[in-house]
Amino acid sequence: MNDRVSISVENHVADVRLTRPDKMNALDPAMFQGIIAAGEELATMKGVRAVALSGEGRSFCAGLDMASMASGGASANSGPSSLTDRTHNNANTFQQVAMLWRKLPMPVIAAVHGVCFGGGLQIASGADIRVAAPDARMAVMEMKWGLIPDMGGYALWRGMVREDILRELTYTNREFSGTEALSIGFATLVDENPHTRAMAIAHEIANRNPDAMREAKALFNEYADMDEDAILMAESVRQARVIRTPNQIEAVMAGLQKRAAVFVD
Repeated sequence: MNDRVSISVENHVADVRLTRPDKMNALDPAMFQGIIAAGEELATMKGVRAVALSGEGRSFCAGLDMASMASGGASANSGPSSLTDRTHNNANTFQQVAMLWRKLPMPVIAAVHGVCFGGGLQIASGADIRVAAPDARMAVMEMKWGLIPDMGGYALWRGMVREDILRELTYTNREFSGTEALSIGFATLVDENPHTRAMAIAHEIANRNPDAMREAKALFNEYADMDEDAILMAESVRQARVIRTPNQIEAVMAGLQKRAAVFVD
């Protein structure tokens, strides 16, 4: 736990929450560092098979804390010239807070309620699955401030949102609801209780072969940039890593015996 993000784990599911509710979980320098620290911790936590990501209080994340940034809250190494510095493999610090959810080996389900603007929307987009409240308020907000989305959005939105709609939302920073988000691709599911639904999905995932789940996520992460031959080979390589292993055999036996599987992480 840090002062911006909490992590609690039960039955192989990590319940991860942004914990700056008085500011609608807006992103200040401490929040950036807290999210990255949480991601690094999750990446090495043995036994975590799924993550549910949410925000405490009235909102998921209101995006950049513009007051903090305008008053010099941004770190000394976050000026325009340093944006091209790759501080986290292929990403800078700002991009990493969204990309790390996609990079985690286990599936991530985001629960979106209240406001989800700008950087908050890009963080939610890093999740594998997004459950939104029907009245959630969402926007690609950066153009309002004379900026472009630059926290991984362009990488994460490929294949997720129809491009002409994405262009319209980016150019106009028009606000849209969780219900509309479902129709255009920003949301996977709509639910009046997004956190409850996200946790239920996470627990369902946690009851599957964790080895196969991680290989499936890795393949999803890479196949968009592959040609057909490479995809077919990647399927075979990753399947060879899980087939006839103890956890895969346990999945079969549990199904045949109509019992809960007991996997080893």
